[in-house]
Amino acid sequence: MTLPAFVFVTIILLRFFSQFNIKTLKAFQDFYPDDLSHCYGCGRNNTHGHHLKSYWDGDHTFARFTPEPWHIAIPGFVYGGLIASLIDCHGIGSAAAAVYRAENRKMDSQPPVRFVTASLKVDFLAPTPAGETLELNGEIVEIGVKKVIVDISVSAAGIKCAQGRVIAVKIPEDMLPKRLG
Repeated sequence: MTLPAFVFVTIILLRFFSQFNIKTLKAFQDFYPDDLSHCYGCGRNNTHGHHLKSYWDGDHTFARFTPEPWHIAIPGFVYGGLIASLIDCHGIGSAAAAVYRAENRKMDSQPPVRFVTASLKVDFLAPTPAGETLELNGEIVEIGVKKVIVDISVSAAGIKCAQGRVIAVKIPEDMLPKRLG
């Protein structure tokens, strides 16, 4: 007796996603209101952006990103500015998710919790090979009243290539779109 194809595919997908301990398949960034979804790194409304997607994995956060051929510094290696922007966006998304979680709120509840970067520190530990999917892992270090600190590591092919720290601050009122602010 053979299983119908859709059952087989469903089993494969469940096994694949179970390794990530994903509680929801909806990314943090998918909860952002449309008025706050224009970021080059993660905004769904930016047609030219990276569209980074971040998720919970237990108490840590993760994202994956596959650089395009033009994201190079020299042939065979990823441009460091891309790595920095991914750390930045994953850190900001992780900060927002951490506050929602700490306040026991749903990520689509109002008012929206959004952050901007106050500080970004990146250490490049090894050359990042092109052609590999990058794995970003975040650890929430501190949640304060107005700021969140997130440490991010970036790995390619199992090698830790970069680590960074993002200090995220709640978005100032004058930066919010008028209808939300």
